[in-house]
Formats: sequence, structure tokens, C-alpha cells
Amino acid sequence: QVQLVESGGGLVQPGNSLRLSCAASGPSLNHYSFGWFRQAEGKEREGVSCISASDRRTYYADSVKGRFTISRDNAKNTVYLQMNSLKPEDTAAYYCAHMKAPGALVINAFDYWGQGTQVIVSS
Repeated sequence: QVQLVESGGGLVQPGNSLRLSCAASGPSLNHYSFGWFRQAEGKEREGVSCISASDRRTYYADSVKGRFTISRDNAKNTVYLQMNSLKPEDTAAYYCAHMKAPGALVINAFDYWGQGTQVIVSS
């Protein structure tokens, strides 16, 4: 069983930054990829970024490319999402997820989810 706990969300002005953290617990975490998704009110959940297990390859949605950076600290079992140059359209609940097998950044490729952390970008 994998448990994921996100933190770091909050209210921030446009142009500013936030760093989200995802603390993971469970077996063999270092062997799995992790992803970040977000869901704005009234919209479907969408993939933001993911990072692979061993070689730490990363992938970003076009909407966040160049502004967000995903990383992981295997010693701490923690995945991060550094979000810079935030825009109002980044407002959403952000979810960390554990990828069950190598694949694309789509919901059904992930089997465990955190409870989410809210990010509000507003002046």
C-alpha cells in the first residue's frame, strides 16, 4: 500500500512561486515513477508533470513547460513540484500520484493518489 501526502499549496500572487511536496510511504518507491496532476473547479483532472524512477526523466504538459520543475529525493521518499511564474489559470487542486507501470501521463496509468493541495493564484 502506498500513501501520498501533498503539502505546500496556498494563495500566491501572479508571477510568484510555490513549491509543492509529496511525501510518499510504501514499498520499493525508488522503482516507480511519480506524477503531478491538477484539477480546476468544473474541469477535468489533467496531467502536469511526471518523473521516472531510475534515470529521472521528466515530462511536462505544454501549459507549464519552462515554468514548473519536477524533482525527487529518493532518500526522503519525496517528490517536488517547483512552480514559478504562476498564472491565475494555474489555480487548481494539485495531486501527487504513483505510477503503477511505465506509461504516459494519463490518469489510468496511476494507482495511488494523494488528497490534494489547493493552489490559488490571484492578486
